Amino acid sequence: MREIIDHLGRKVQIPFPPKRIISICPAITETLYHLGLEEEIVGRTKYCIYPKQQVEHATIVGGTKQVEFDVIQSLQPDLIIAEKEENTPEIIEMLETHFPVFVFQIESIHEAYRMIKDAGMLTGREEESTKLLGEVSESFQQLPKKRGRAAYMMWRKPYMVVGATTYINDVLQTLGFENPFTTYEGRYPAVDITALQQEQLDYLFLSTEPFPFAQKHIDELAVHLPNTTIQIINGEMFWYGSKMKEAAHYFQKIFT
Repeated sequence: MREIIDHLGRKVQIPFPPKRIISICPAITETLYHLGLEEEIVGRTKYCIYPKQQVEHATIVGGTKQVEFDVIQSLQPDLIIAEKEENTPEIIEMLETHFPVFVFQIESIHEAYRMIKDAGMLTGREEESTKLLGEVSESFQQLPKKRGRAAYMMWRKPYMVVGATTYINDVLQTLGFENPFTTYEGRYPAVDITALQQEQLDYLFLSTEPFPFAQKHIDELAVHLPNTTIQIINGEMFWYGSKMKEAAHYFQKIFT
């Protein structure tokens, strides 16, 4: 057994290296597969869809906000991996009474790097995680630099945008954008058309997930924001972990 401190400061006792892992955060699940843990991952959420062929071998244990405890119990995991924002405190509290649960917290690029490093430490894949971290950090150091006031919208009815202390906002700032909604209350403020107009946005990015924004939504908003460039952006490129390698190339393509 090994005692490890997770990102919330909790002490977690796990067998090392763990042999039966359940991950209930999609970006982390993808990262674990990248580290070569296909044989060890026995469970995932229905939203853990990458890498496509490999995840099919892991049992679906529910979603990120609601899990099926009976299914998890049947898999007898020796480690469950969660993330503070992606999964609810109630899920973590319920699971930790039965199984070791390591909780990551990712609210910035720096914390995404920490997740990659600690995922390797946690699973005995230090060499693989060090290699991935080097590739990701190098690619992010080469991100293009833009200027302008920009908002990232991820929900409709109500409109919700990305605020402060979020990984997505840190990526926007690293790209050079100024997000005026970091001064609003909450990490994902609900806004109306008036607020969007008042902030005099140069850019409004409509994410493809979790709400699937499309051209009709650009048309809907353009009527009210004639001086703002509105575009659809691939929300998956704002996932952290191994996806960051692909994201860096995507940002180079659309922002250069």
